[in-house]
Amino acid sequence: MNRIILSLLVFLISFPVVSQPFMFVFLNKKTDKAELPKEQVDKLMEGHMANINRLAKEGKLIAAGPFDGGGGIFIFRSQSKSEVEEWLSTDPGVQAKRWDVEIFPYQPRTSSVCAVQEPYEMTEYHFIRYGINMTKYTVAQLPAELQEHDAYIKKIVATGNVVAEGSLGRDEGNILIMKGDLQKELIDSEPAIQKEYLEFDLKKLFIARGSFCEPK
Repeated sequence: MNRIILSLLVFLISFPVVSQPFMFVFLNKKTDKAELPKEQVDKLMEGHMANINRLAKEGKLIAAGPFDGGGGIFIFRSQSKSEVEEWLSTDPGVQAKRWDVEIFPYQPRTSSVCAVQEPYEMTEYHFIRYGINMTKYTVAQLPAELQEHDAYIKKIVATGNVVAEGSLGRDEGNILIMKGDLQKELIDSEPAIQKEYLEFDLKKLFIARGSFCEPK
């Protein structure tokens, strides 16, 4: 088991990394949230947006954007989960449990995260979240499969269509953000996906251009 953990660590440091402290927050669409009157939902969302603007002006929230179909992401300048939880607690939508919230340390490996100043130019990207399927049946071969995943991601980065890529932590997988046309088969056909060592979720992300330090 120690050899497996060491191999996982090798996989995680095989990309060049950007040494800045970021925390990545998923606001996942909640299917069982309470039904509320439209006026109350609108008020919660107004408070949600006002809180986003306040946290951004305070230099805490670096980037934020919604997913097509519901939910979205925040990226905070922090290395403390408890600190981010405290900041999130000021959000009326989070207080009302409108999303299932996940918080991970984020280590950019392609591009970084940049605060964008108004006026914002919104753009649409493909957002892929990879998750590690670690079970007693996959754990022995997982390090080798993750190294192959590493190589596969580097090939995708080499196409020039990758806006950002980074790790969510040793056991939590990674994210890949791409521009332009995307053939789902490019992601779906990866060997580690095919053999069920990894799983992925593909969404459209709307975010201010420049949030991943890409040219505006």
